Amino acid sequence: MSIEFIPFQKIGRLSRGCTITEKIDGTNASIFIDEAGNFLTGSRTRWITPEDDNAGFSKWAHAHKDELMLLGPGMHYGEWWGLGIQRTYGQTEKRFSLFNATRWSDELGQRPACCSVVPIVHYGLFDTAQVLEAVEKLRTGGSLAAPGFMRPEGIVVFHHATKQLFKKTLEKDEKPKGSTESE
Repeated sequence: MSIEFIPFQKIGRLSRGCTITEKIDGTNASIFIDEAGNFLTGSRTRWITPEDDNAGFSKWAHAHKDELMLLGPGMHYGEWWGLGIQRTYGQTEKRFSLFNATRWSDELGQRPACCSVVPIVHYGLFDTAQVLEAVEKLRTGGSLAAPGFMRPEGIVVFHHATKQLFKKTLEKDEKPKGSTESE
């Protein structure tokens, strides 16, 4: 009898570095650039084009292609948000904020000027107290991405050691997305 052995996965340590960023309520967007300079745009689930778009992201990205090529080869994920998208955040235009906040921070000065970055709420060791503190900071102080907007969506925790993302929303976090069940 020959049965493939499936080893137990390595367990990551919880007390490792994490980056907590503001979760912006918009629509997921991505840009792909390969070594040959090919340029594609995507939503969360599919490739999009200016003709078959998602909230105008592909049209905007193609209009800013020369600048966005500075991102370099790879898949670049972010949030397309603002005017007419989800919460709108009181914006008069749409914006693209890259997710990888530690790579594209303002201090490094390497990202295209047409892009912003999701704001970092906390950077350091993972601790549930820090998660709750980050949520409370947004709940009481409002959005860091759009100062003055008092209904931010929540946070995203990126656990460095496990390379896992977790989200926590300020409203209805205990319910699955789209759930209509009452308590």
